[in-house]
Amino acid sequence: MDAAPEFDVVVRRRTDPVDRVAVLELVRADGLPFPAWEPGAHLDLLAGDDLVRQYSLCGDPADAGTWRIAVLREQDGRGGSAWAHEHLVDGAVVRARGPWNHFAMADARAYRFIAGGIGITPLLPMLAVAEASGTPWSLDYCGRSRATMAFLDELARFGDRVRVHASDAGTRMDLGTVAPAPGELVFACGPHGLLDELDARAAAWAPGTLHVERFEAREQGEPVLHESFEVELAASGVTVTVPPDRSILDVIEEETDAFVISSCREGTCGTCETPVLEGEVDHRDSILTPEEQEANDRMMICCSRSACPKLVLDL
Repeated sequence: MDAAPEFDVVVRRRTDPVDRVAVLELVRADGLPFPAWEPGAHLDLLAGDDLVRQYSLCGDPADAGTWRIAVLREQDGRGGSAWAHEHLVDGAVVRARGPWNHFAMADARAYRFIAGGIGITPLLPMLAVAEASGTPWSLDYCGRSRATMAFLDELARFGDRVRVHASDAGTRMDLGTVAPAPGELVFACGPHGLLDELDARAAAWAPGTLHVERFEAREQGEPVLHESFEVELAASGVTVTVPPDRSILDVIEEETDAFVISSCREGTCGTCETPVLEGEVDHRDSILTPEEQEANDRMMICCSRSACPKLVLDL
Protein backbone atom coordinates (compact mmCIF):
# COMPACT_ATOMS: atom_id res chain seq x y z
CA MET A 1 0.00 0.00 0.00
CA ASP A 2 1.20 3.51 -0.82
CA ALA A 3 2.24 5.63 2.13
CA ALA A 4 -0.34 8.09 3.40
CA PRO A 5 0.74 11.64 4.26
CA GLU A 6 1.74 12.59 7.80
CA PHE A 7 1.33 15.97 9.46
CA ASP A 8 0.94 17.61 12.84
CA VAL A 9 -2.63 18.37 13.84
CA VAL A 10 -4.02 20.65 16.52
CA VAL A 11 -7.10 19.95 18.62
CA ARG A 12 -9.16 23.01 17.77
CA ARG A 13 -12.09 21.96 19.90
CA ARG A 14 -12.85 19.09 22.23
CA THR A 15 -16.23 18.19 23.64
CA ASP A 16 -17.24 15.30 25.89
CA PRO A 17 -20.90 14.85 24.96
CA VAL A 18 -21.54 11.52 26.68
CA ASP A 19 -19.90 9.24 29.21
CA ARG A 20 -16.33 8.17 28.15
CA VAL A 21 -16.52 9.70 24.65
CA ALA A 22 -14.41 12.67 23.56
CA VAL A 23 -15.18 14.33 20.21
CA LEU A 24 -12.17 16.10 18.69
CA GLU A 25 -12.13 18.65 15.89
CA LEU A 26 -8.66 18.67 14.33
CA VAL A 27 -6.95 21.17 12.05
CA ARG A 28 -3.52 21.04 10.45
CA ALA A 29 -0.80 22.84 12.36
CA ASP A 30 0.55 24.29 9.08
CA GLY A 31 -2.85 25.71 8.14
CA LEU A 32 -3.09 23.72 4.92
CA PRO A 33 -6.16 21.70 3.91
CA PHE A 34 -6.40 18.01 4.72
CA PRO A 35 -6.26 15.34 1.99
CA ALA A 36 -9.64 14.43 0.53
CA TRP A 37 -11.47 11.50 2.06
CA GLU A 38 -14.68 9.55 1.60
CA PRO A 39 -17.11 7.99 4.10
CA GLY A 40 -15.64 4.98 5.88
CA ALA A 41 -12.12 6.45 6.08
CA HIS A 42 -10.00 6.59 9.20
CA LEU A 43 -6.78 8.21 10.35
CA ASP A 44 -3.87 7.12 12.50
CA LEU A 45 -2.82 9.12 15.53
CA LEU A 46 0.85 8.62 16.37
CA ALA A 47 1.30 9.24 20.07
CA GLY A 48 4.75 7.64 20.04
CA ASP A 49 6.85 5.02 18.32
CA ASP A 50 4.85 2.22 19.88
CA LEU A 51 1.47 3.90 20.26
CA VAL A 52 -0.50 4.23 17.04
CA ARG A 53 -4.29 4.14 17.07
CA GLN A 54 -6.97 4.37 14.38
CA TYR A 55 -10.06 6.57 14.55
CA SER A 56 -12.86 6.87 12.03
CA LEU A 57 -13.43 10.23 10.40
CA CYS A 58 -16.96 11.25 11.33
CA GLY A 59 -17.23 14.82 10.10
CA ASP A 60 -18.06 16.33 6.71
CA PRO A 61 -15.89 15.08 3.81
CA ALA A 62 -16.49 18.41 2.06
CA ASP A 63 -14.78 20.31 4.89
CA ALA A 64 -11.10 20.15 3.90
CA GLY A 65 -10.09 22.31 6.85
CA THR A 66 -11.37 20.10 9.67
CA TRP A 67 -11.23 16.43 10.54
CA ARG A 68 -13.50 15.15 13.30
CA ILE A 69 -13.04 11.97 15.30
CA ALA A 70 -14.56 10.49 18.45
CA VAL A 71 -12.54 8.54 21.01
CA LEU A 72 -14.13 6.06 23.39
CA ARG A 73 -12.13 5.59 26.58
CA GLU A 74 -11.80 1.82 26.74
CA GLN A 75 -12.04 0.33 30.21
CA ASP A 76 -9.76 -2.58 29.33
CA GLY A 77 -7.87 -1.08 26.40
CA ARG A 78 -4.17 -1.04 25.53
CA GLY A 79 -3.55 2.53 26.62
CA GLY A 80 -4.25 4.49 23.45
CA SER A 81 -7.70 5.74 24.36
CA ALA A 82 -6.59 6.65 27.89
CA TRP A 83 -3.68 8.63 26.43
CA ALA A 84 -6.04 10.45 24.04
CA HIS A 85 -8.49 11.36 26.80
CA GLU A 86 -5.74 12.64 29.06
CA HIS A 87 -3.62 14.52 26.52
CA LEU A 88 -5.82 15.60 23.61
CA VAL A 89 -7.35 18.76 25.01
CA ASP A 90 -7.93 22.08 23.25
CA GLY A 91 -4.67 23.26 21.70
CA ALA A 92 -2.84 19.92 21.96
CA VAL A 93 -0.66 18.89 19.02
CA VAL A 94 -0.32 15.31 17.80
CA ARG A 95 1.07 13.61 14.71
CA ALA A 96 -1.53 12.16 12.32
CA ARG A 97 -1.35 9.94 9.26
CA GLY A 98 -3.98 9.20 6.68
CA PRO A 99 -6.57 8.91 5.43
CA TRP A 100 -7.03 5.18 4.89
CA ASN A 101 -10.26 3.53 3.75
CA HIS A 102 -11.12 -0.17 3.93
CA PHE A 103 -14.81 0.47 4.58
CA ALA A 104 -15.76 2.40 1.47
CA MET A 105 -19.40 3.09 0.75
CA ALA A 106 -20.73 1.27 -2.32
CA ASP A 107 -23.66 2.30 -4.51
CA ALA A 108 -26.94 0.65 -3.58
CA ARG A 109 -30.70 0.91 -4.11
CA ALA A 110 -31.09 1.27 -0.35
CA TYR A 111 -28.94 1.14 2.78
CA ARG A 112 -29.39 -0.46 6.18
CA PHE A 113 -26.91 0.93 8.69
CA ILE A 114 -26.29 -0.83 12.00
CA ALA A 115 -24.10 0.73 14.70
CA GLY A 116 -23.04 -0.54 18.08
CA GLY A 117 -21.70 2.10 20.48
CA ILE A 118 -18.75 4.05 19.08
CA GLY A 119 -19.31 2.13 15.83
CA ILE A 120 -21.62 4.98 14.89
CA THR A 121 -18.61 7.09 13.85
CA PRO A 122 -17.81 5.71 10.36
CA LEU A 123 -21.51 5.55 9.54
CA LEU A 124 -22.29 9.23 10.16
CA PRO A 125 -20.78 10.46 6.86
CA MET A 126 -22.51 7.58 5.04
CA LEU A 127 -25.90 8.72 6.32
CA ALA A 128 -25.21 12.19 4.99
CA VAL A 129 -24.26 10.84 1.55
CA ALA A 130 -27.35 8.62 1.39
CA GLU A 131 -29.54 11.51 2.49
CA ALA A 132 -28.07 13.91 -0.07
CA SER A 133 -28.50 11.41 -2.90
CA GLY A 134 -32.11 10.62 -2.00
CA THR A 135 -31.30 6.93 -1.53
CA PRO A 136 -33.61 5.21 0.99
CA TRP A 137 -31.84 4.34 4.23
CA SER A 138 -32.37 3.49 7.87
CA LEU A 139 -30.13 3.26 10.93
CA ASP A 140 -30.30 0.97 13.93
CA TYR A 141 -28.12 2.44 16.69
CA CYS A 142 -27.45 0.13 19.64
CA GLY A 143 -25.93 0.99 23.00
CA ARG A 144 -25.99 0.28 26.71
CA SER A 145 -27.92 3.46 27.44
CA ARG A 146 -28.72 6.76 25.76
CA ALA A 147 -26.28 8.38 28.19
CA THR A 148 -23.42 6.49 26.51
CA MET A 149 -24.49 7.00 22.88
CA ALA A 150 -22.79 9.90 21.10
CA PHE A 151 -24.34 12.01 18.32
CA LEU A 152 -27.97 11.33 19.21
CA ASP A 153 -28.63 15.05 18.91
CA GLU A 154 -27.31 15.08 15.34
CA LEU A 155 -29.35 12.05 14.42
CA ALA A 156 -32.61 13.43 15.79
CA ARG A 157 -33.23 15.39 12.58
CA PHE A 158 -33.72 12.16 10.66
CA GLY A 159 -36.82 11.20 12.62
CA ASP A 160 -38.00 7.60 12.58
CA ARG A 161 -35.38 6.50 10.07
CA VAL A 162 -33.12 6.26 13.12
CA ARG A 163 -34.09 3.56 15.59
CA VAL A 164 -32.31 3.80 18.96
CA HIS A 165 -31.87 0.53 20.87
CA ALA A 166 -30.80 1.24 24.46
CA SER A 167 -30.32 -1.93 26.49
CA ASP A 168 -31.19 -0.30 29.80
CA ALA A 169 -34.53 0.77 28.34
CA GLY A 170 -35.38 -2.74 27.22
CA THR A 171 -35.11 -1.97 23.51
CA ARG A 172 -32.33 -4.32 22.48
CA MET A 173 -32.17 -4.90 18.73
CA ASP A 174 -33.32 -8.22 17.32
CA LEU A 175 -30.87 -8.95 14.50
CA GLY A 176 -33.26 -11.61 13.26
CA THR A 177 -35.36 -8.78 11.83
CA VAL A 178 -32.59 -7.76 9.43
CA ALA A 179 -33.69 -9.08 6.04
CA PRO A 180 -32.14 -6.99 3.25
CA ALA A 181 -34.26 -6.47 0.16
CA PRO A 182 -32.72 -7.08 -3.28
CA GLY A 183 -30.21 -4.32 -3.98
CA GLU A 184 -30.07 -3.18 -0.35
CA LEU A 185 -26.65 -3.13 1.32
CA VAL A 186 -25.96 -3.44 5.03
CA PHE A 187 -23.11 -1.41 6.58
CA ALA A 188 -22.31 -2.23 10.18
CA CYS A 189 -19.72 -1.28 12.77
CA GLY A 190 -19.53 -2.09 16.45
CA PRO A 191 -18.42 -4.71 18.97
CA HIS A 192 -17.47 -8.20 17.86
CA GLY A 193 -20.61 -9.86 19.24
CA LEU A 194 -22.85 -7.73 17.02
CA LEU A 195 -20.70 -8.20 13.93
CA ASP A 196 -20.20 -11.93 14.48
CA GLU A 197 -23.95 -12.46 14.58
CA LEU A 198 -24.42 -10.38 11.44
CA ASP A 199 -21.69 -12.38 9.72
CA ALA A 200 -23.52 -15.60 10.56
CA ARG A 201 -26.84 -14.27 9.30
CA ALA A 202 -25.28 -12.87 6.13
CA ALA A 203 -24.50 -16.41 4.97
CA ALA A 204 -28.12 -16.54 3.81
CA TRP A 205 -27.99 -13.16 2.03
CA ALA A 206 -26.80 -12.33 -1.47
CA PRO A 207 -22.98 -12.20 -1.66
CA GLY A 208 -21.61 -8.74 -1.01
CA THR A 209 -24.65 -7.55 0.95
CA LEU A 210 -22.89 -7.13 4.30
CA HIS A 211 -20.04 -4.66 4.81
CA VAL A 212 -18.48 -4.40 8.26
CA GLU A 213 -15.70 -2.53 9.99
CA ARG A 214 -14.21 -4.06 13.11
CA PHE A 215 -12.43 -2.23 15.90
CA GLU A 216 -11.46 -5.58 17.43
CA ALA A 217 -9.79 -8.51 15.70
CA ARG A 218 -12.11 -11.43 15.07
CA GLU A 219 -11.30 -14.75 16.67
CA GLN A 220 -9.27 -17.04 14.43
CA GLY A 221 -8.91 -20.79 14.36
CA GLU A 222 -5.72 -22.78 13.94
CA PRO A 223 -3.43 -21.69 11.08
CA VAL A 224 -3.38 -23.75 7.89
CA LEU A 225 0.36 -24.39 8.32
CA HIS A 226 1.95 -25.01 11.70
CA GLU A 227 5.46 -25.03 10.27
CA SER A 228 7.73 -22.32 8.84
CA PHE A 229 7.26 -21.00 5.32
CA GLU A 230 9.20 -18.79 2.93
CA VAL A 231 8.33 -15.31 1.70
CA GLU A 232 10.05 -13.81 -1.33
CA LEU A 233 10.12 -10.04 -1.79
CA ALA A 234 9.79 -9.57 -5.53
CA ALA A 235 11.41 -6.11 -5.72
CA SER A 236 14.70 -7.27 -4.22
CA GLY A 237 14.58 -11.03 -4.71
CA VAL A 238 15.28 -11.50 -1.00
CA THR A 239 13.67 -14.57 0.58
CA VAL A 240 13.02 -14.83 4.31
CA THR A 241 11.80 -17.70 6.47
CA VAL A 242 8.81 -17.04 8.72
CA PRO A 243 8.64 -19.32 11.77
CA PRO A 244 5.33 -20.37 13.36
CA ASP A 245 5.66 -17.94 16.26
CA ARG A 246 6.37 -14.76 14.25
CA SER A 247 4.49 -12.66 11.74
CA ILE A 248 5.56 -11.95 8.18
CA LEU A 249 5.72 -8.26 9.10
CA ASP A 250 8.02 -8.85 12.05
CA VAL A 251 10.46 -10.92 9.99
CA ILE A 252 10.51 -8.48 7.07
CA GLU A 253 11.15 -5.53 9.39
CA GLU A 254 13.99 -7.31 11.17
CA GLU A 255 15.72 -9.05 8.27
CA THR A 256 15.23 -6.83 5.20
CA ASP A 257 15.35 -3.21 4.08
CA ALA A 258 11.79 -3.29 2.76
CA PHE A 259 9.62 -0.48 4.14
CA VAL A 260 6.10 -1.38 5.24
CA ILE A 261 3.82 1.03 7.05
CA SER A 262 1.95 -0.72 9.84
CA SER A 263 -0.26 0.29 12.70
CA CYS A 264 -2.63 -2.05 14.56
CA ARG A 265 -0.56 -5.23 14.02
CA GLU A 266 -3.70 -7.37 14.49
CA GLY A 267 -5.49 -7.13 11.15
CA THR A 268 -8.08 -4.45 11.84
CA CYS A 269 -6.68 -1.28 10.23
CA GLY A 270 -5.47 -2.42 6.79
CA THR A 271 -2.36 -0.27 6.86
CA CYS A 272 0.03 -3.11 6.00
CA GLU A 273 -2.01 -4.45 3.06
CA THR A 274 0.43 -6.00 0.59
CA PRO A 275 -0.14 -7.35 -2.95
CA VAL A 276 0.38 -11.09 -3.37
CA LEU A 277 2.02 -12.22 -6.63
CA GLU A 278 2.25 -15.98 -6.02
CA GLY A 279 1.09 -18.48 -3.44
CA GLU A 280 -2.00 -19.10 -1.36
CA VAL A 281 -2.79 -16.99 1.70
CA ASP A 282 -4.14 -18.08 5.06
CA HIS A 283 -6.19 -14.92 5.64
CA ARG A 284 -6.45 -14.03 9.32
CA ASP A 285 -7.44 -10.37 9.13
CA SER A 286 -10.71 -8.71 10.11
CA ILE A 287 -10.98 -6.46 7.06
CA LEU A 288 -11.22 -8.27 3.75
CA THR A 289 -14.57 -9.66 2.67
CA PRO A 290 -14.85 -13.37 1.84
CA GLU A 291 -14.83 -12.45 -1.85
CA GLU A 292 -11.68 -10.34 -1.43
CA GLN A 293 -9.95 -13.11 0.50
CA GLU A 294 -10.88 -15.65 -2.17
CA ALA A 295 -9.26 -13.44 -4.83
CA ASN A 296 -5.93 -14.16 -3.07
CA ASP A 297 -4.28 -11.03 -4.50
CA ARG A 298 -3.54 -9.14 -1.25
CA MET A 299 -3.02 -9.79 2.42
CA MET A 300 -2.41 -8.13 5.78
CA ILE A 301 1.10 -9.25 6.61
CA CYS A 302 0.80 -8.32 10.29
CA CYS A 303 -1.45 -11.31 10.97
CA SER A 304 -2.18 -13.40 7.88
CA ARG A 305 0.10 -16.28 6.99
CA SER A 306 0.87 -18.64 4.15
CA ALA A 307 -1.24 -21.65 3.25
CA CYS A 308 1.57 -23.04 1.09
CA PRO A 309 5.36 -23.45 1.39
CA LYS A 310 6.16 -20.10 -0.28
CA LEU A 311 4.57 -16.72 -0.92
CA VAL A 312 5.82 -14.05 -3.32
CA LEU A 313 4.89 -10.52 -2.29
CA ASP A 314 5.05 -7.26 -4.24
CA LEU A 315 7.56 -5.67 -1.87
